[in-house]
Amino acid sequence: MVSRITNLTIQRSSLANLQVNLQNVSDLQAQLSSGKKVTKASDDPAAAAQLLSLRGEQTRNAQYTRNSADATSWLSTVDTALQTSSTTLRRARDLVIQGGNTGLSQISKDALATEIDGIKNSMMGVANTTYLGRTVFAGTSDAGAAFDSTTYAWNGVAAASVTRQVADATAVRVDSNGSAVFGVGSTSVFATLDKISATLRAGGNPTAQLAELDGHITDVKTELASVGARENQVEAASTELIDKEASVKTQMSGIEDIDLASVILSLQSANVTYQAALGATSKALSPTLMEYLR
Repeated sequence: MVSRITNLTIQRSSLANLQVNLQNVSDLQAQLSSGKKVTKASDDPAAAAQLLSLRGEQTRNAQYTRNSADATSWLSTVDTALQTSSTTLRRARDLVIQGGNTGLSQISKDALATEIDGIKNSMMGVANTTYLGRTVFAGTSDAGAAFDSTTYAWNGVAAASVTRQVADATAVRVDSNGSAVFGVGSTSVFATLDKISATLRAGGNPTAQLAELDGHITDVKTELASVGARENQVEAASTELIDKEASVKTQMSGIEDIDLASVILSLQSANVTYQAALGATSKALSPTLMEYLR
């Protein structure tokens, strides 16, 4: 049995093929103008799913990068405060040793006591250091100053700390426990400096408080080492984030970016095919009974 082919069948087939060729040209022109192979999910569902996953990872990495920058600023503030404390306490130690000189006059001891008082006030200022309005030595406390300047009480929260998430499984503490660094109340570094000052003003030998002062210096150095380790951790995480970001961009480019030379060649070929289809379609549409009778 022979199938019957009519002019209408030929016309419909030609128009359908023409539309397919035109769509192909349109898709290639869109790729060439945007530089992307995938502009909507229907272009390539599998590639679109991969791109969504990679963009999610890119967003997480961007947040971790911001967290790392904030962590670096916090730790830098703490580090500077501790470095200042270490230098200041070493100066206080020198004054204590100087005040132990038995040949020193009372006027000289009073002068040393005055300097010790100044060091204590300076230390109090350092202990109440803030970053963006938050104390760096009082954890999550919002009580204002980390230390009371009269009672030397610590206003922090012992069980709480300020942390920043710098990677999927890495959270870094960015504050410092002021009670561990400076002590609290009568056992604080401020109380020790008060005792040294009082001993000097009374004409006594302040070296009796030297061991106590050395203990505070050790506490500051210990915390400095801890902060340095955390700064290294944040720096390592930041470096890893940079590498991850480069890797994600490379993967995304491989999935969605076009091969320019290949697309240009395909577009030229598609245009030739479309022009040929136009010619074929024009011949398929023109034959009619009147054309035949002519």
